[in-house]
Amino acid sequence: MSRLLNSPSDFREDMLDGLSAAYPSHLTRVPGASGVVRSAGTGGRVSVVVGGGCGHYPAFAGLVGSGLAAGAVVGEVFTSPSAEQAHRVGRAADEGAGVLFSFGNYAGDVMNFGLAEERLRGEGVDCRTVLVTDDVASAPREDHGARRGIAGTLPVFKTAGAAADRGDPIDEVERLARHANARTATLGVGFAGCTVPGEKEPLFTVPPGNMEIGLGIHGEPGIEEGPLVSASELAPLLLDPLLAERPDGASGRVAVVLNGLGATKYEELFVVASGLFPALRRAGLEPVLPEVGEAVTSLDMAGCSLTLVWLDDELEELWTAPADTPGFRRGGAAPPSTAPAPRPAVAEQDARSAPNPSLGPDAGSETDPDASALVFADRIRAALAAMSTAVADNSDELGSLDAVAGDGDHGTGMARGAKAAFEAAHGIGGGPATVLRAAAARWADQAGGTSGVLWGAMLERFADRIGDLTAPSAGDIAAGVEAAEQALARMGRCAPGDKTMLDALRPFRETLRARLATGAALDEAWNEAVADAEHAARATADLRPRVGRARPLADRSVGTPDPGAVSLALCLRAVAGACSNPPLEGGHRS
Repeated sequence: MSRLLNSPSDFREDMLDGLSAAYPSHLTRVPGASGVVRSAGTGGRVSVVVGGGCGHYPAFAGLVGSGLAAGAVVGEVFTSPSAEQAHRVGRAADEGAGVLFSFGNYAGDVMNFGLAEERLRGEGVDCRTVLVTDDVASAPREDHGARRGIAGTLPVFKTAGAAADRGDPIDEVERLARHANARTATLGVGFAGCTVPGEKEPLFTVPPGNMEIGLGIHGEPGIEEGPLVSASELAPLLLDPLLAERPDGASGRVAVVLNGLGATKYEELFVVASGLFPALRRAGLEPVLPEVGEAVTSLDMAGCSLTLVWLDDELEELWTAPADTPGFRRGGAAPPSTAPAPRPAVAEQDARSAPNPSLGPDAGSETDPDASALVFADRIRAALAAMSTAVADNSDELGSLDAVAGDGDHGTGMARGAKAAFEAAHGIGGGPATVLRAAAARWADQAGGTSGVLWGAMLERFADRIGDLTAPSAGDIAAGVEAAEQALARMGRCAPGDKTMLDALRPFRETLRARLATGAALDEAWNEAVADAEHAARATADLRPRVGRARPLADRSVGTPDPGAVSLALCLRAVAGACSNPPLEGGHRS
C-alpha cells in the first residue's frame, strides 16, 4: 500500500516532480506534459522514448539518462499515457535524428503511442515504434507478437538506448531493438497483490500457501494458481519455460534479469539467485552482467520475474555498454553531456488546456450557430455532466469488474476522463460539434489508457456527424452513433463477441436505427436502445475476451461482464436521463 502521498490524483505528478528534483543532472520535466527528457542533449542522435503507466519504477522515468532512454512519458498508475502526452515528450526529446518509441505491448499504449507517432511523422519527425513482447505466459511462442511486455522492457530499452548513444541511425536502432525483443523471454510469479494509491484493498489476493504464476505488471493476477514453493524450487519453475524459448543456433551467453516486483526484498531475490545461477550453468548457459534487483515493479506487489536474453555479439556489446540513469547504472558511463539541451518543441502550458490537433477538422465556422444549435450544445453539456456523475458513483464497481482479469483501474480512468470532458465542455462556447470535440480531446488526454483513447475517438467521430450550425436531426444522431461504433471497432481492433465495449454499442446502434426507421421519437428510440445495450453488457459475462489486457486471463473473465461494456451502457443511460426533460429530440435538418 502506498502510504506516502499527498493526494491519489496527484501521485504521478508529485512523483515526477520529486524525481526530476532529485536527479537534475540526468533528467528534466517536459513543460506541460507528464514526462521527462535528458537534461542535456547527445549532439543530434536518435532519441529513444519509452513509456507506460506510473507504478513501475525504475521503469519508465528512472531509465532516462546516458546509455539508455532520451525521454519517458508516464501515464496515471497502471494506465497508458495519452497520445497528447506521448507527442509532447517525443517532440521535446527529438534532436533531429528521429524518435524511437518503445513500450510494452498493451492495447492502450499501442493506441496512444500510435497516434503520437502519426502526429510526429506528420510534422516531419522520423518516428518508429518497437513493442516489447517478452511475457511467455501471455501467448504461445508461435504467437510471439501477441505477448505482453513485462520486465524484458529493460534489456530491449537498453539495447536501443546504447545503439542510439553510439550514433547508429534510426534504421539500425530499430533493427537492433526488434532483434533484442525477439530473443528476450520473461516469466513472473506473485505472492500478494498490489494496492493502488488511495485504495485500501489490493487489486487481487492470493490464498495463503499459494502463488500466482504468469502474472503481469499492472496488478493483474496470474494465468494460473499453484502452491507456494521454496526459493530453490522457484528457480527451475521460472527457468525451465524460458529454456524452451532458446532460438536456433543461439550461443550459451545470456543476459539475466531477476526482478523484484516491489515488495520482495533484494535479500530474498539473492536467495533465489543462489539456486538460479547454478541451474543456468548446468543448462550450459553463461550469465553476462546479470541484474538482480528491481527493474520493472508493480507498486507493492510481492513477487518476482526472471528474464533471459539470448545474446549474440552485437547484443552483448549493447547489453554491456555503459549507462547512467537514476534507476540503472553500468560502469564507465560518461558524465551527463554538456551539449545543448534537447529542443523543447512544446510551449510551456498546462497540457490540460492544450488542443489536440489530431481531432478532426477545424471546429470553427464563418457562420455562427443558430439558437437551436446553442440549445443542443447545452444538452451535450448536461449529458456529459450526467455521465461524469454516473461514472463517479459507480467507479468502485467498475474497478471491481476490471480487477477480475485486469488491473482494476477502469473505474478511476473512466471517472477521470468523464470529469475532464464535462469540464472542457463547460469551458468552451460554440455549437454542438465544437463542444463535443473539446470534450473528446480532454477525455483522451486526461484518462489515457485504452478507454481514454477510444472514448476520445468515439466522441470525435460523433461530433463529425452532428455539425455546428443547427441542431442535429435524429438521423444525424444515429449517424453519429454509427460513426462512433466504426471508430471503436477500427481503433480497438475488435469485433462482436470479443468481450469489449463493442458488444454493447452495436446492439444500441442497431435498435436506435430500427426504432427511428419505424417513426419512433428520438427519446423513445434512445431509451429502448439503452435497454438493449444494458442487456448486452450483462451478457458479456458469458464471453471469453479475445483482445485487450484481459485476454491472457480469459478463463477468469468468464462469469464477469466486461467493464467497458458496462460503463458504456451506464453512460448511455445517463445521457437519456439528462436529456429526457424536455424530451430528447433532434432538429429538423434532413
